[in-house]
Amino acid sequence: MKLGLLSAILADMSYEEVIDYAAARGLGCVELAAWPKGDGARRYAGVAHVDAERLTPTRAEAMRTYAAERQVEISALGYYPNPLSANTEVADRAIAHLYRVIDAAQLMNVPLVTTFLGRDQYRTVAENLKSVAEVWPPIIEYARDRGIRIGIENCPMLFTDDEWPGGQNIMTSPAVWRQVFDILDYDNFGLNYDPSHFVWQMLDYLKPIYEFQDKLFLVHFKDIKLLPERLADVGTMATPLSYMVPKLPGYGDIDWGRFVSALSDVGYAGNTSIEIEDKAFEADDTQVDAAIRHSVRYMRNFV
Repeated sequence: MKLGLLSAILADMSYEEVIDYAAARGLGCVELAAWPKGDGARRYAGVAHVDAERLTPTRAEAMRTYAAERQVEISALGYYPNPLSANTEVADRAIAHLYRVIDAAQLMNVPLVTTFLGRDQYRTVAENLKSVAEVWPPIIEYARDRGIRIGIENCPMLFTDDEWPGGQNIMTSPAVWRQVFDILDYDNFGLNYDPSHFVWQMLDYLKPIYEFQDKLFLVHFKDIKLLPERLADVGTMATPLSYMVPKLPGYGDIDWGRFVSALSDVGYAGNTSIEIEDKAFEADDTQVDAAIRHSVRYMRNFV
């Protein structure tokens, strides 16, 4: 199991700087942000350490070589939009760029693209599953034919008022996962599993490791701290940020020893990405670096 980093937090660094940074911190892999440049629709969007729209074979080869020389594996190209958005223009742009990211992964010999399944936040789960059956097979088959796997993160994208009421990613729970995997029965389609999203949904974050072990393509290390007094005041129907905060690993409610132990139980030997979203460590570059250093040091107790 390799310990790695999601590069979005290093937004102002170039590709080469990200690779050098990861190597200097002793990280074995990096999940590289591959958004359209300048897409600042939300936090961390628009980070493009891989410019999928302009990537050439020559540049891809140079990037592969640079990382290999520093013994840093590119674990995935990450792009997290809403391909099922109620706004068809937004959905179409997301899908078009997702194809470009798949092409970029092929050029770079990166075996995995990480993303969201998406959701029309104003429609029911059943209605969205019909859209999944229409929209996603061509994307997954396109990736399959190029030797690329697709890993869907389980973040509901239900944090802000403009994402209410249903959120913007339907891949939220084991009950939904089973339905999605029944609809999209492809070997190259699986999970980018982030246990933190199960904490605030009041779901068991260990049990899915055993049930969906064959679908674990990547694992995110991000923590969540529930705020019980706030939860008792606003209830689970409130926007989740009203009663929880994302934290660095070890500063929240996840038992990382048990989590990594469960991964070892099922023989998970894949890559991991530390994901930094703790606003207490975003004042400046020094704080970001401190957050990453802490997270790497802490997770080394388990990985």
